[in-house]
Amino acid sequence: AAEAAAGDIRRTVAKRHLRSFLWRDAAFLALARLGVGADGGTGDIRCALGCFMSDGNVASSLDANPSPDAEQDLPAVLGRNLRRLRTSRGHSLERLAKQSGVSRAMLGQIETGKSVPTIALLWKVANALHVPFANLLQADVARGPVVLRQSDAKLLSSSQGQFTSRALFPFDGSHQVEFYELRIGPLHRENAEAHAPGTRENLFVAKGVVEIAAGSDKPQTLTEGDAIVFEADVPHVYKNLVASEAVLYLVMTYADDAT
Repeated sequence: AAEAAAGDIRRTVAKRHLRSFLWRDAAFLALARLGVGADGGTGDIRCALGCFMSDGNVASSLDANPSPDAEQDLPAVLGRNLRRLRTSRGHSLERLAKQSGVSRAMLGQIETGKSVPTIALLWKVANALHVPFANLLQADVARGPVVLRQSDAKLLSSSQGQFTSRALFPFDGSHQVEFYELRIGPLHRENAEAHAPGTRENLFVAKGVVEIAAGSDKPQTLTEGDAIVFEADVPHVYKNLVASEAVLYLVMTYADDAT
């Protein structure tokens, strides 16, 4: 009886985790991007939402119970945008695979909505297409005020949920400026790949103590209320220095020719 009860508990927890995933260790949104997981590696999620494979780097949302519609729409939106951006540039899957370092098979799975990739992988694709990260996730939004409910948040995460990015703007077209909420797990270090030339990040620390290192520049320690601006077209690192979650807000600005 005890074993059966334990099994029921495990199944219940698994279902709750499954509902809480907007993107399985995806991508991206600043931010979220970041350096853990590559095509074929532990960060990949090789099935659509509703299928869960924990082969190493599965994302766990820090916000509970996103809407079912948001979960169902995201893979389709990502696939549609990737196909549109790829074909508008005359790229075959083979050519984009060569330019991005992402396998043709994975690109095909993304385009058909069968896979949600890691943040790092999405950044590889965005950089190869020379588009802002958010262009891969944009959806049609009606004109007028847009309310972004936390329950419907489009979350991207990596490192088994230790780094998450929540977009605080609608994915409704090209943006030269993007706004994100970032959460970094206790004592976690997140490595980010270089973004498109001319990309800048402006970070504000709302909670915690973090260290930011960009390229060869000296690492900077920030506490609550501090902010930093740096060139993000070089590899950079976000590091939580304390044993509690850090919360940051990110404004990402692209060069004029990136949008």
